[in-house]
Amino acid sequence: MCEECYSNENKITPLLNPLDCLENHTQYICGTCGRCICIEHDPNRGLQRWNFPFKSLEIAKLYLRTADYTTKSACGIYEIENNKGRLSYKIFPGNDELNLFLKKNKDKKCRQMMPVFSAGKYKEYPHTEVRKLTPDEIKQYMSER
Repeated sequence: MCEECYSNENKITPLLNPLDCLENHTQYICGTCGRCICIEHDPNRGLQRWNFPFKSLEIAKLYLRTADYTTKSACGIYEIENNKGRLSYKIFPGNDELNLFLKKNKDKKCRQMMPVFSAGKYKEYPHTEVRKLTPDEIKQYMSER
């Protein structure tokens, strides 16, 4: 697993519409393995991909580093259960944000009330870049997938 971006596959992301994402969105480029992770802010809501729930812990891990980088802290992935027993995984900077989310979403609960995964502490990496890719970089990245 890459110590910076927590992935075993350095070209796994973007998961959905990869070419469109690489061409149009700002990417967090892992300084360790080179994996691109969408870090684009939605202009209307100010949200990023990591703010939304994920179907699995493995998928949530793919976006955790962008949350860490954005908040400059070690965020955690929490297992959330809805009132029908369906599980999802959501990234929060800490328990305060989790509790605020649960207070607003009465149909959801977090049994453990602690992250199922976290890096433990935030660390900066010297070769990280956050920017849009050039057409040549996109072509190279896509060919390596």
